[in-house]
Amino acid sequence: MTKEELLIKLRNIEWDDFEVKEAKGELPKNVWDTVSAFANTSGGWIVLGIHEDRRKGKSEYAITGVGNPEKIEQDFLGTLRSQKFNLVIPAIAEKLDFDGKTVLAFYIPSSEIKPVYFNGNLSNTFIRNGSGDQHATDAEIAAIQRDQAFGSRSEIVIHGTSFEDINPVSLDTYRQTVKMFNSGFAYNHLLNEEFCEKIGVTRNGELTYGSLAMFGKRDTVQRHIYNFWVDYIEIPGLSYNDAAQRYTFRMQEQENLWEYYNLLIQRLRNYTDNPFTPGPNGFSPDDDSQLYCLREGLVNMLAHADMFSTIHSTIRVYSNRIEFQNAGRFIDSPESFRKSITSMPRNPNIIKFFRFAKLAENAGYGIDKIMNWENLTGEKVEFFTNRLQTTVTYYLPQRGVQKKVIDPTSTPQVQKLTGLIGQSQYSVKELMELVELTDRKNFLNNYLNPAISEGFIEPLYPDSPNHPKQKYRLTGKGLEWLKQQSE
Repeated sequence: MTKEELLIKLRNIEWDDFEVKEAKGELPKNVWDTVSAFANTSGGWIVLGIHEDRRKGKSEYAITGVGNPEKIEQDFLGTLRSQKFNLVIPAIAEKLDFDGKTVLAFYIPSSEIKPVYFNGNLSNTFIRNGSGDQHATDAEIAAIQRDQAFGSRSEIVIHGTSFEDINPVSLDTYRQTVKMFNSGFAYNHLLNEEFCEKIGVTRNGELTYGSLAMFGKRDTVQRHIYNFWVDYIEIPGLSYNDAAQRYTFRMQEQENLWEYYNLLIQRLRNYTDNPFTPGPNGFSPDDDSQLYCLREGLVNMLAHADMFSTIHSTIRVYSNRIEFQNAGRFIDSPESFRKSITSMPRNPNIIKFFRFAKLAENAGYGIDKIMNWENLTGEKVEFFTNRLQTTVTYYLPQRGVQKKVIDPTSTPQVQKLTGLIGQSQYSVKELMELVELTDRKNFLNNYLNPAISEGFIEPLYPDSPNHPKQKYRLTGKGLEWLKQQSE
């Protein structure tokens, strides 16, 4: 961290990865709470030598410097390598000078091994929540521990299971789907037992947790994954509270994930506007419809489900949106996977089974199909995640309403900027280069601010206008206008 970066942080605190403490002559007692919180979440900077004043209703910061910086630095780094914590915590240390006042900055990375706690007591496990450190609850600690097996728990073989624990009807319909959508698949000609061994449903005749969840008989599934259930509910309102009745449809429990998938995709079809395409699921592998977008959300929910959590995977269909809710967190931040190709499913063998049947995108590209919902409908897709659960929300276009042709009518400048942004995200500097302007004031007054006011462009961090990572993208309205222009 440089002096300039610190000053930017102090002007606009980034809640989840930045914490200041005064530390006049010694280390603050609560500094270890923050170390634990950063190590258990996404990492962050602890900066010593800053006074925070909250008496005026908002935080103001003053650089006070630390007393005896050499001793404080040695005490801090030495403690991270001592037996105070349950494991050694690496840290990056920076010493900054502000007119003779020494500020110490320590970067605590996210630990590969979690949970991180101190004084030999698991109850001293902290997590970062907004701008504060909070004691992790028992449920959160359990979720952290399960995350240590991310990408491997579903691959564990369940001893005592066999090919006889596979639901024969599920396996038969799955193989029919593979033959229809992936006719060149190398193992299509094999008999069932050899087919299952080749694609990883069985390993030396036994099932893994993932293959049992995907194809197993209900009794065996319930015996080994005792909380197995995907809950699908249709609610006639914007929430439970304003619904005329609790729900109009609720799906019964099914044998396994394959059976859930086939029924759910047919139910979700009722909420899309797409042409009929022959096939057992109502579309072809190359279909680029709204249903395809929902299918990717459904498959990703199943592939990322924490099967050992007490929280069920749930799909709630409200009058204005569809929510896919899962136990467990995203392995990466929503901001990161919106703009990069990543593939880290919690249950890699489950996503593999869907890919064999051409019912899921290749690694990392599913997010593009999910986000295509915004292009096809003009409505948003939102992502939310915390330690215990994740939610992906598809907002529904209003049916029975003739969609108006959208046009930013205020100025040609707004139209130009909206058209140039397209599907990408840009900083102010990058946007100015797009429209070939060097006068920042002119750009803000005549291009960006009017486009935001008209609802065509939005910042990634609306509550932090000066966020150091601030960028701008089209809203659902802007995407719909872009689609209409192309048509």
